[in-house]
Amino acid sequence: MASGSWDDTVRLWDGVTGAPKATLEGHRDWVYRVAFSPDGTTLASGSDDHTVRLWDGVTGAPKATLEGHREGVSSIAFSPDGTTLASGGYDDTVRLWDVATGTHKHTLEGHRDSVSSIAFSPDGTTLASGSQDDTVRLWDGVTGAPKATLEGHRGGVFSIAFSPDGTTLASGSWDDTVRLWDGVTGAPKATLEGHWGNVSSIAFSPDGTTLASGSWDNRVRLWELPSIHVGITTPSPVKSLAIGSSLTFPLNIADGENIAGYQATVRTGNAVLRYLGSANGDYLPEGAFFVPPVVWTDRVTLGATSLAGASNGDGTLATVTFEVIDVGRPELILSQARLTDGDGKYLPHTAGSGGMIIPAMVPSPAVISVTPSSVLSPAINQQLVFNVDIAGGQNVAGYQLAWEFDSTVLKYISGSKGNYLAGGVGNGDGTLTTGTFVVNTAKASTVSVSGYLIRSNGVRYTPTFESTAVIAPLLGDVNRDGIVNFLDLVLVGSSFTQRVGAEGNPADVNESGVVNIVDLVLVAGAFSNAAAAPSAHQLPRTLTAADVEGWLTQAQQIALTDPTYLRGIAVLEQLLVALTPKETVLLPNYPNPFNPETWIPYHLAHAANVQVTIYDTKGAVVRQLDLGHQPAGYYTARSKAAYWDGCNESGESVASGVYFYQLRVGRSGLSVPHRRDYTATRRMVIVK
Repeated sequence: MASGSWDDTVRLWDGVTGAPKATLEGHRDWVYRVAFSPDGTTLASGSDDHTVRLWDGVTGAPKATLEGHREGVSSIAFSPDGTTLASGGYDDTVRLWDVATGTHKHTLEGHRDSVSSIAFSPDGTTLASGSQDDTVRLWDGVTGAPKATLEGHRGGVFSIAFSPDGTTLASGSWDDTVRLWDGVTGAPKATLEGHWGNVSSIAFSPDGTTLASGSWDNRVRLWELPSIHVGITTPSPVKSLAIGSSLTFPLNIADGENIAGYQATVRTGNAVLRYLGSANGDYLPEGAFFVPPVVWTDRVTLGATSLAGASNGDGTLATVTFEVIDVGRPELILSQARLTDGDGKYLPHTAGSGGMIIPAMVPSPAVISVTPSSVLSPAINQQLVFNVDIAGGQNVAGYQLAWEFDSTVLKYISGSKGNYLAGGVGNGDGTLTTGTFVVNTAKASTVSVSGYLIRSNGVRYTPTFESTAVIAPLLGDVNRDGIVNFLDLVLVGSSFTQRVGAEGNPADVNESGVVNIVDLVLVAGAFSNAAAAPSAHQLPRTLTAADVEGWLTQAQQIALTDPTYLRGIAVLEQLLVALTPKETVLLPNYPNPFNPETWIPYHLAHAANVQVTIYDTKGAVVRQLDLGHQPAGYYTARSKAAYWDGCNESGESVASGVYFYQLRVGRSGLSVPHRRDYTATRRMVIVK
């Protein structure tokens, strides 16, 4: 057992003997809520210090601190599978967290006051939150998308609970009542009255037939949930929602027992429907008196009574007919219902509402596509942004779309509206929305959307959907440009000895946890054509023969027989040849003529000491550039060639005219001649 206290601690106790097991310290203020994960391996605690803490459910060892709430955390709940933790706070928000990593997933906003209680449905598809703003809100248990707002309480909601089968949601309020709602649609079912103090806690029995409620009136009440059910039925989809058309809906009863009369108020939730008429159903005994309806602008109250007996079982109490007077999706709500027996006694029951009336789906020529049509996966923890584009839309007033993707590969972060409906109604082509994802694993997957379009008359249309492909990177494609080449080789070489954290590193090709020579050779082995030797001008300027020679020495010391590894060594050998000139050459300077600076390129066939000397036309030394010992290679780029700024040894700019530059290459030092030394001279001109 776990307990949280105003002494800022959580305590663990033996569940059988009650003996203390551990005191968990770390919170800096009152601990309001504690909860175990379904498998008992994790304990969560919410505190007035604005944090949620995760602890080992057995030992009490700290696992993670979840920060993000701007005020105290007043409620917490684990999803049924234990992967998600929900926390409600005094900052009016609900936050969803990944239990395994402790990372924040979604922030659910909409309440206008503190969130006092939260609960997941048994299947985890719905999250309910009760608030001091007198409402209960339903959210998608995975994405956090809002589903419904349940209104009716006249005080803050401090306790909520789902029935074991998920069909009923109960809420306890400071208005001294318990209300029952449909666990899927959120439609009101019943109001349980009897407490005369705030209802602060509620719970269902395991079989779901009894509800217990605790109140500030010092009482616990047990409620036997009624089996009789009354509801206004709104069959969906409805084919016609044209203005001027009529729609008729039945008021049904199920499992009735000794029913001799009823009174029901049916309300239109928006200005789409207008009451036309009603008729008594066939449920009550023949001769039942149908009370004249009482009609308001947005509701009608129906009633009937039988003096000749009572009815049982299922049937239709009445039918009610409405006219469609505006575009949109009509809504009907059974806001009040009363049943009486033959003695006029009120019979307890549950009540359900039909909710939104959904138009029938109609095929649409529009095409909705996720763009770009394909994308190469970036590295782990990098972002991908997709647009949802529409082509050929006609009279589009809205849409309902859901992202579909592999959650092991991508994680949805956020979305934003496009410009397609900026004018209220869209036609032609445009962007409906965008979605931003983070890469969990760099592998191939598909991203798509599903749903429908809504025309201004409320009719829903089904377009054609086109998905996008996330392409897995090639082995060794470190920079994710779609090809494995020398640039990838240089990136791996520059990352040697780097340790790889949880975020991963593309340079760690074999995923060993560290970037080393094996990764580099595997990149070389993944080149598209290992047999084709590259030319010098194709290679990165930062790559030198000395680098490759060092890599080869390391690689050959590792006795691996993997074909890719062996092919990589062959590529490095070819690369060394390409980076090593066949002869030492002095090349023309550039630019020439110049003012005031120039670069002097050359090739070195062997490692040597290099010196460049500038002479005037009389043979006097103007400037000597000692470049030191340099490895074999091509010294042609500005970053490698010898540089002269047009100044003499004193730092003074030389005059315009003809000058000569001489390259001296000494294998054993420039002061001691060697048969393989090299000397060459060329002419250059300064023009001022």
